[in-house]
Amino acid sequence: MADQVNPFRYGALALDDAFTNRAEEIAELVADGRNGQDVVVLAPRRYGKTSLVWRVQQELLRRRILVAHVNLMTTPTREQLAEKLAKTIHEDVASAADRARDRVAALFRGLRVAPQILVDPTDASLAFTFAAGQASEDVNATLERLLELPGELAADRKRRVVVVFDEFQEIVDIDPHLPKLMRSVFQEQPEVAHFYLGSKRHMMERIFNDENEPFWRSAKQLELGVIAPELFRGYLAERFAASGKHADDAALDRILDLTDGHPYATQELCYFTWAASGRTAGVDQVETGLAGVLRSEHAHFSLLWDGSPAGQRVLLQALAAEPGRPYSGPYRVRHNLRGATNVQKALRGLANRELVAKRPDGAWTIAEPFFAAWVGRRSDELA
Repeated sequence: MADQVNPFRYGALALDDAFTNRAEEIAELVADGRNGQDVVVLAPRRYGKTSLVWRVQQELLRRRILVAHVNLMTTPTREQLAEKLAKTIHEDVASAADRARDRVAALFRGLRVAPQILVDPTDASLAFTFAAGQASEDVNATLERLLELPGELAADRKRRVVVVFDEFQEIVDIDPHLPKLMRSVFQEQPEVAHFYLGSKRHMMERIFNDENEPFWRSAKQLELGVIAPELFRGYLAERFAASGKHADDAALDRILDLTDGHPYATQELCYFTWAASGRTAGVDQVETGLAGVLRSEHAHFSLLWDGSPAGQRVLLQALAAEPGRPYSGPYRVRHNLRGATNVQKALRGLANRELVAKRPDGAWTIAEPFFAAWVGRRSDELA
């Protein structure tokens, strides 16, 4: 037993056996990629957007569809964005379709701002560097040309291309004029599907749902929800069994009752529950696992709490005790909340920080299950 490896993972991408379900979403996104359909993937934090799209990318590649992936969190300047675009277009689109290295490299020599192209001696891969301090119009022209290349390569090679932009909301901070430039290029690329992911939902919704924004109604929107507990249950039982342990029915019920199918939270709780279990995981081991989760997350949750004004803290305590409709008079009376205007301000602030989410039934709840548990225990300690 001591040599067994914990079968559950959280924190990093959920890959291979750590990824579960989402069969419908995978099939839908693969079809969108094959059809050249632009898609915005919307979901609260820690719902596995990037893990889902990573799995979709593997399926697309098996169908000989070229995929480029750009994480805008790693490209805080226009020059760095140009470098990342050049590298991923070179490696994942141009080189994947054409092994003639000189022909591929020639694509980047005609850019308005010529990059310095370096060869990594360890693996012979190319790195592109664009010097800072270039004229703004030259950098824009270079970015425009780079954004055009996937469409031209797709048409020339007669291959479909999918370009994935992760943390897409960062585009506004890189340069508020870039969305207009990108949209003008993308709308003329029928051979390319663009997938947009972001961890700041309110910003993503503004980019794609505000009629004054260039990307307004430009892409299909895919809402990523929790994994249905009945689908998650079999996966959890199998993962315990594959590692030589057994999770009884009561333990699985308790886990899914605590997480409600939240992907990250379920993997995290199972990780700690597995570690607390011998050959069998029961409800006692789940409670020990929950205590481990709260200890592990204490520093993170403390920062969220300390960064919340008093009005938001009071509302968090109310929602931890009872998810519901905090605007309503009876709810405010039950939880000693101030007037509707104050509640609205606090709720808007929490929603913008993605600490709360609205359920399909219209009730508001704390987005992360364990933050709700942490706030509830803190409230009990202060009572």
